[in-house]
Amino acid sequence: MQGAIATWRMAHDGVVEALRLLEKNERAGDAVEALIKTVEDYPYYKSVGYGGLPNAQGILEMDAAFMDGDSFKIGAVAGITDVKNPISVARSLSEEKFNSFLVGTGATQYSMLHDFERKNMLTPRAHKIWEKRLKEIQEKQLDPYDGHDTVGAITLDTYGSMAAGTSSSGLFMKKPGRVGDSPLSGSGFYVDSTIGGAAATGLGEDLMKGCLSYEIVRLMGSGASPQEACDQAVYSFETKLKERYGKAGAFSLIAMNKAGEWGVATNVEFTFSVGTQTQAPQIFLANPGKNKTTLIEPITQEWLEAYEKRIKAPID
Repeated sequence: MQGAIATWRMAHDGVVEALRLLEKNERAGDAVEALIKTVEDYPYYKSVGYGGLPNAQGILEMDAAFMDGDSFKIGAVAGITDVKNPISVARSLSEEKFNSFLVGTGATQYSMLHDFERKNMLTPRAHKIWEKRLKEIQEKQLDPYDGHDTVGAITLDTYGSMAAGTSSSGLFMKKPGRVGDSPLSGSGFYVDSTIGGAAATGLGEDLMKGCLSYEIVRLMGSGASPQEACDQAVYSFETKLKERYGKAGAFSLIAMNKAGEWGVATNVEFTFSVGTQTQAPQIFLANPGKNKTTLIEPITQEWLEAYEKRIKAPID
């Protein structure tokens, strides 16, 4: 069985590419890296890679992580700057016995020393959005924070191996040095090839309180289907967080098990892309349903056209 699942509409082209590689019997790690690089390289996705939105000082700091489900090797970067593909740096770090999670200047220096492609990742469009938000904050006293969408992905290859990856530019207008859940094992991602994997997107500060990616894998390991595991982990934690903390931010999780079965749960409207050996890659829309369940339906052509128009709209 082969399969790939990833968060948000923005990941669909990457899912298509991952499945193309998997059909050629490429490895899960190569497929998940290719999937995420596709998202990192596209300038109109304002929460990942090139075109991502900067922090409060106008600097684009990026986070990424990679995990091998066979060996549990993990590599991650946080606050990395001016490197074309943070996911590739994270994957390289997964081969290091020590120093496999680097932050800030350490992560950036590592990418330079290991000849990863350098690039000014802040596009004129993203800078214009930042200037506009800065003006709104100053003039209208608006909440500075907007957007925290991570690309998170799970892949399964012909050999039964699985891999997980994440990449994000983090919370728009975040304080310099802020890190969310995306590069953190157990919160942003987790994968075990003998069970399955999960990945998260949403408000990192709240996702970190629950370690939901690990919890979903644990539940699948105890016999739950991916959908059952997602529903149980996400909605139970949302309830607990509201009781203990008083509120819960937006979060959505995806999962796939070793058989290629998948699941999704979310407390907001959420899109994702998934494909397997027996299911052509497709974009779905998920919403929280009744009794701690998730409503999942294919997107419409009208939705897709509106989305494309919105993300490419001129910045006033």
